[in-house]
Amino acid sequence: MEKILTRKKKLGELLVEANLLSAENLTEGLRLQKKSGKKLGQILIEQHFLKPSDLVSVLGSQLGIPHVWLRKGLVDGSIINCIPYEKARAYQVLPLFKVRTILTLATADPMAVFILDELAKLTGFTIQPVLCRADDIENCIEEYYRESEHLTGFIEGSGESDELHVVERRTEEDIQAIEEMAEGSPVINMVNTVLLKAINDRASDIHIEPDRTKFRIRFRIDGVLYEVMSPKLDLHPALVSRLKIMAGLDIAERRLPQDGRIQVMVKDKFIDMRFSSLPGIFGEKVVLRVLDKSNAILDINNLGIRNETLETIKALLKRPYGLILTTGPTGSGKTTTLYGAICFLNSLEKNIVTIEDPVEYQLDIINQNQTNDVIGLTFPRFLKHILRQDPDIIMVGEIRDRETAEIAIQASLTGHLVLSTLHTNDACGAITRLLDMGIEPFMISSAVAGIFGQRLIRTICPECKSSYYPSKEMLKQLDLEVDKNIKLAKGKGCQTCYDSGFKGRIGIYELVEVDQDLQRLILQNPSGEQLKKFVVQKNIRTILREGIDKVIEGVTTYEEVNRAIHTTE
Repeated sequence: MEKILTRKKKLGELLVEANLLSAENLTEGLRLQKKSGKKLGQILIEQHFLKPSDLVSVLGSQLGIPHVWLRKGLVDGSIINCIPYEKARAYQVLPLFKVRTILTLATADPMAVFILDELAKLTGFTIQPVLCRADDIENCIEEYYRESEHLTGFIEGSGESDELHVVERRTEEDIQAIEEMAEGSPVINMVNTVLLKAINDRASDIHIEPDRTKFRIRFRIDGVLYEVMSPKLDLHPALVSRLKIMAGLDIAERRLPQDGRIQVMVKDKFIDMRFSSLPGIFGEKVVLRVLDKSNAILDINNLGIRNETLETIKALLKRPYGLILTTGPTGSGKTTTLYGAICFLNSLEKNIVTIEDPVEYQLDIINQNQTNDVIGLTFPRFLKHILRQDPDIIMVGEIRDRETAEIAIQASLTGHLVLSTLHTNDACGAITRLLDMGIEPFMISSAVAGIFGQRLIRTICPECKSSYYPSKEMLKQLDLEVDKNIKLAKGKGCQTCYDSGFKGRIGIYELVEVDQDLQRLILQNPSGEQLKKFVVQKNIRTILREGIDKVIEGVTTYEEVNRAIHTTE
């Protein structure tokens, strides 16, 4: 330090000699320095006489201190907390890395000897300063300390009483490989914590997405993605490898997509997770589908269906044959409705067979089967063979093509009750879709017994729920009298609901029973408009009407109903 303080040439002279600063600008800078008392380098940058990068370079030469450009990988996150965040901010310093007892410290002001001495006493290390730009140091302080604090809080906030055990079969080589990769970083604890928090928050999916400088971990809760943390990119390969080992996959394969299954045990209950990886330009993106059977509603009586509609559905399910369809976009709860129907029908007197892609929940007594396109075990092929297994009830996960539709309809016409799903916006859209597939109208009218349309809407968070008087425009949209004194509800947003104002979801449904009037209409090969007019004429309760009723009851908001219904059309 003594050597640094006794250097002969001044900063201004060095800048002029290096042709980085004109003599006129130096004179102006010195004048402003006398007036304000600020450092010369700071004034030259503020007046745009000098670039910050040039100042750092010349300062390093003047003081005999190496200068570095802060970049990814230079900062060792494991030693960042050796200097508290408050002192790092106040002194504008950042711990970079430690070699034995020497701590390399980034600073924009190596002349502040008293600061370096204080930090040496605080850490117990010998301080080796390196010169960096002040802006770079400030940005890195925010990034690395926030990341460290977030990860610590994330782990502590998961609850010490909760324990997660991985149910896996691993070789000693696999264990050694992941431990070597995760050496010096809390990868295994981090993975377990992320999985545990997702389960506790009732997340349906976990997204792990690499970016240019970091990777995001997001949870899908009630159908919406929320970012829960964004660790540095260095942890991403080890985290993905850990998950692959848990799923029994090849950790060396990063170029091809992989699918697998993870099973964990939390509080004496088993939870399945579907693993899916997809290679991208910044690394592998991983999505985990959380299949918590204890949170799944597998009882048709608890789906939130109106009593009148529910009784009609039960009557349809008790029929000895016919095709019953559930419709809606992806993520609208169609599979859950099918499982509820299957559980309602389940008994030892019936042979129930399912074809799924994949099997989401394992049910007792029922014969569940999973398709495998790689070996040619598709929906149509499976369905043909299942018909030889003397089934009473068949559940087809999804009708995707004409061949599957034809076999399902033939099965329903030959004494089997067939349950399946279609991706359409409303119930009557299923008829249009089948016609578009090339199914003959007379077969549709004879086979289809009922069509169930549905959506999932978020419910208002009970912790931050509040009431308000709606505007006249809102009352008109709800088809209510303008002068009617009515209160609606909404959520303000709180920590419990990730500031969204919503917590939990319920279904809204419409049921179109194929009676003689609809059969006659189907035989005429109707258009979508004709089918919609039929629904209006028959006064069938639509999904929108069900949603508006939920708004009036204070269960959800009109904006949420509108989002769930109209954003998919």
